[in-house]
Amino acid sequence: MSWLSRVRSGIPFLPKRQSAENLWHKCGKCGTMVFVKEWEENYSVCPRCDFHDRIGPTKRFEQLFDTAQFDLLPAPQVREDPLRFKDTKRYTDRLKTARAANGERDALVNARGKIDGRKVVLGVQDFAFMGGSMGIAVGAAFVAGVRAAIADKAPYILFTAAGGARMQEGILSLMQMPRTTVALAELKEAGLPYIVVLTDPTTGGVTASYAMLGDIQLAEPGALIGFAGQRVIEQTIREKLPEGFQRAEYLLEHGMIDMVVSRGDLKEKLGLLISYLCPKAKKAA
Repeated sequence: MSWLSRVRSGIPFLPKRQSAENLWHKCGKCGTMVFVKEWEENYSVCPRCDFHDRIGPTKRFEQLFDTAQFDLLPAPQVREDPLRFKDTKRYTDRLKTARAANGERDALVNARGKIDGRKVVLGVQDFAFMGGSMGIAVGAAFVAGVRAAIADKAPYILFTAAGGARMQEGILSLMQMPRTTVALAELKEAGLPYIVVLTDPTTGGVTASYAMLGDIQLAEPGALIGFAGQRVIEQTIREKLPEGFQRAEYLLEHGMIDMVVSRGDLKEKLGLLISYLCPKAKKAA
C-alpha cells in the first residue's frame, strides 16, 4: 500500500455535503435562486415575484389542515384501461410509470380533517399525475369525496389542477362531467357547500364541469384557467387576445371567479368561508 493510500485510509469518514440542488430552488417565473428552506416556509411561493409553484396533495393537506393532521380516503377501485388503449405506449404502462413516480393511485386524492376546528373533506388534483387528467378514477374519487362530505355533514373543498379529460379513456372520461355534476346535486340537496380553489393550470373538460360549479370560486394568483388554449382561440376568432387572458386576475375582473387568494392566506380564508356557509357546524373541542 502506498503512503497516499495509507493517509487516505486514515482520514475519518465525513458525511456527504448537501449539493447545490438540495440547497437552492430556481423560480420558474423570474429565475431567482431561492434557498429551498425559505421557499418551503413560504408555501412553495417565490418570495421575490410571488410565483405560485405547483404542489401535490400531501403538501396541500399539511398546509391546510389543523396541526397538519388528516386521514386519507381510500382510492376507489375502478376498471383500468377499459378501451385497451395504446399509442406510443400502452395505457397500463403509462399508469404504472405515473404511480411509480408519484406514489398515488390516480390524479385526485381526498382527505378528512379540520380547518379552524371545523370538519371538512378536501380533494386535491395533482397535475404531476398524467397532467391531472380526468378519467374514470378521478370521477370515482370526486363522487367518493362528495359522499364522504355528506356523511360527515361537512363542506367539500376541491383544489383543481388539470389539463382536461384523459384521452386514453375516450368517451368514458367525458362521462365524468355529468357524473360529477349529479354528485354535486346530492351535496346541494344535503345543504352542504362546495368550495373550489382553481390552481395552475385548470383547463379542458375539468373547467367545463366541476371546476366552475362551486358555491364559492377561489383561485391562486396567476393560475391559468380556461377551456381551450389561447392559441386555439386566437386562430378561431382571428383576433389577438388581451394581456393576461385566462389568468386568475383577468377572470376575477370579468366576474368568472369570486376572489384570488395567495397560498399563505388560503387556510384563514377557507376557515372564514366555512364559518359563513356552515354556521351550525361547531368547532371541535
